[in-house]
Amino acid sequence: MYSMIQPPMKKISKESVKVWRMTETITNLVILAVLSILLYVDNYFAWKEWIGWTLTGLIVLLFFHAIWSIFIEPILLQKYWRYDVSEEFIQTKQGAWKETHELIPMTKVQSVKLNQGPLLRKYNLYSISIGTMGASHDIPAISEKEAYELRDKIAHFAKIKEVD
Repeated sequence: MYSMIQPPMKKISKESVKVWRMTETITNLVILAVLSILLYVDNYFAWKEWIGWTLTGLIVLLFFHAIWSIFIEPILLQKYWRYDVSEEFIQTKQGAWKETHELIPMTKVQSVKLNQGPLLRKYNLYSISIGTMGASHDIPAISEKEAYELRDKIAHFAKIKEVD
């Protein structure tokens, strides 16, 4: 008989909301700049009328997308992201509307990698990337101490030797 696997309970850092908001703000500003330049070029060279209307429509859609991706989505991502590690499995669970619960057997883990970009570094956070034969699985935005402990724990359970 098998035992029930308990759902993961550990949350990612609350600082992740700030990192995701900054990332989305930068992304949306770059897209807005490109669309604005194209709209200016459209007016300057008098391109076909439908091009200007299309660019204007894309800017309006970008505005609504920015509201979602900067103000709402990061809060939901942080609130519903869960993970846990046991001797047998790594579990991740995410999603508010479409929930995804993933079990990664320790026997399939081939590598564990810590990632830290400039925005994660500012808040002393790391993302953990777990490599298996067919895919890579990520646990985003974990505090430095917890990330190193989790990396070592996964490596120990998966019998991975760290190579320098």
